Amino acid sequence: MSEVWAYSETEAGANETLSAAKIIADSLSGAAVMVEIGSERKGTASFGKKLVIKTASGPSRSPEFAAEALYLASKSGSPLAMLVASTRNGREVAARLAVKMGRGCIPDSSNLSTDGKHLAGERAEYAGKVQTRLAADLPCVCTVKTGSYAAATGTGGRVTTLEVGEIHTKAALLGANPKETANVDLKAAKIIVSAGRGVKKKEDLKIIESLAKALGGSMGCSRPLSSDLGWLPEEYHIGLTGVNVKPDLYLAVGISGQLQHVAGIKDSKIIAAINTDKDAPIFQAADFGIVGDLYQVVPAIEKLLKSG
Repeated sequence: MSEVWAYSETEAGANETLSAAKIIADSLSGAAVMVEIGSERKGTASFGKKLVIKTASGPSRSPEFAAEALYLASKSGSPLAMLVASTRNGREVAARLAVKMGRGCIPDSSNLSTDGKHLAGERAEYAGKVQTRLAADLPCVCTVKTGSYAAATGTGGRVTTLEVGEIHTKAALLGANPKETANVDLKAAKIIVSAGRGVKKKEDLKIIESLAKALGGSMGCSRPLSSDLGWLPEEYHIGLTGVNVKPDLYLAVGISGQLQHVAGIKDSKIIAAINTDKDAPIFQAADFGIVGDLYQVVPAIEKLLKSG
């Protein structure tokens, strides 16, 4: 039976990737297999089979280590396709794995399909303005765009363990500094109020957060606030290099609206914007817009909401 393997270092990424694997496996009358390295994670789903790769080297978070483990396992399991969640870590794992296997690699794709000989997927180009269709001969490797598939929820089935022996890597982890994280899932949010460089001080983010709560939504931000200024964790960053969202309402506050940001919000049902610059690019993408100072407009909107 043909097998399609799904792997990610995160549980959320693994479950989304397994959904994609199930679609491809069903087309091939095969099986979708959740692949774990080191030990089984109880939070990952299963459509009847999990494969746990055991190594004599002990656990490692290195992409080099994961790629080698998957490669050694593939020589025994011979999967027809290896799907990896397109996380920062996963993209490196997939690239290394494809080279080791001597196979093609389809990057950051969604809407996967197969004709039995090839795997094909769609990928956004030019900041989301163009959708290209890429294909590779089977067997191959593919990174699955995060957020493009609903997370699998299947449970049960058998767990198979595969020993691959010692793994030697050139890179060594000398230490790790934990980064600030946040318990926020913007991909599932129905309403998002997002802050940009128009917010003058970190303390002023409470204005944006307050409006988001009044609307029953979540707060997000543009890249400068998370990556450059460090005001918010990366989980809040919306855009081409951050989280792609598709809420019912997206309100951009003090965001200029560069292509990288618009690419991450283009699937929103309604886009609204507040900006002091009437020529800001965000207004070209917005369904509704207010030209004004966010420090006056945002409290006024919240006051109207609370007044009924």
